[in-house]
Amino acid sequence: MRPARALIDLDALRHNYQLARELSGARALAVVKADAYGHGAVRCAQALQSEADGFAAACIEEALALREAGIHAPILLLEGFFEADELALIDQHELWCVVHAQWQIEAIEQARLSRPLTLWLKLDSGMHRVGLHPAEYQEAYRRLLASGKVGKIVLMSHFARADEPECERTVEQLAVFQQARQGLAAEVSLRNSPAVLGWPAVPSDWVRPGIMLYGATPFEQAQEQAARLQPVMTLESKVISVRELPAGEPVGYGARFVSERPTRVGVVAMGYADGYPRHAPTGTPVAVDGQLTRLIGRVSMDMLTVDLTDLPQAGLGSRVELWGKQVLASDVAMAAGSIPYQIFCNLRRAPLLYLGG
Repeated sequence: MRPARALIDLDALRHNYQLARELSGARALAVVKADAYGHGAVRCAQALQSEADGFAAACIEEALALREAGIHAPILLLEGFFEADELALIDQHELWCVVHAQWQIEAIEQARLSRPLTLWLKLDSGMHRVGLHPAEYQEAYRRLLASGKVGKIVLMSHFARADEPECERTVEQLAVFQQARQGLAAEVSLRNSPAVLGWPAVPSDWVRPGIMLYGATPFEQAQEQAARLQPVMTLESKVISVRELPAGEPVGYGARFVSERPTRVGVVAMGYADGYPRHAPTGTPVAVDGQLTRLIGRVSMDMLTVDLTDLPQAGLGSRVELWGKQVLASDVAMAAGSIPYQIFCNLRRAPLLYLGG
């Protein structure tokens, strides 16, 4: 069997969820969209089901997969519904739903439902992606309550630059939100992962931890609370071949690496078809048998090469950690000009193996 695999530590997942609760003092929706950022949404939701206040998915397809797997906790649709006829499924499966556009309000007013909806009314406070304009917000709230189709409304917005602790944009967005919701008696949800970790003064009855659940920091620099996260995924494989090269020899496609000295090269069963970033450069950290070394040469579809020169005990069959508890996914992502969100979601071929129940 090909040795490439991703180990998912469900105890670390639970630790990170509890950290989000501790730091926020609020109820927390565990964000499991995009197959739990590549970690397996069903298994992650099952691991959190006994303690999570609810879950957040991107769309109804993701939510229904959780319901079919026996997840009975609240599930919020972060992108809302895309067609009015989805409201029947939202009603049937008791899903919570973000409302971010006027046409959605009109669809709700016209819908025939068996029970009142729980809606999260999204304000565009400056992200400028989706959300109601501040001038529309209060009227939208009143219309939804007057429709007779709504049991509860949570007021929400999303921060564009909360992962930049020194940036004033978060303070500006908060001010826009507070002005728009003035006088509305409802619960509030503002804090995503970087806001949970780095913006303790932002009010939030509900928080939405995403990337922090999986143990990766959303910040480019070291951050006190992010250092408490535990990596959930360990991407690993083995050395399948060793080459002894003299100085001056190229390695891999395009001769992007040329040995500066006599070099032991380890070939690892891992490549961009598995989801490892193709643009990770020479020098990207890896660990072989627990010892730090570096990637060398260009990443291929099924293989990559690492420097074993200073690791004389390493060789054929040695365990290689591409990222995990020793090599942080955020460091690999930064080296490759990416972010942890993307490299997790890009995983495709390496099987997921779950630890911790």
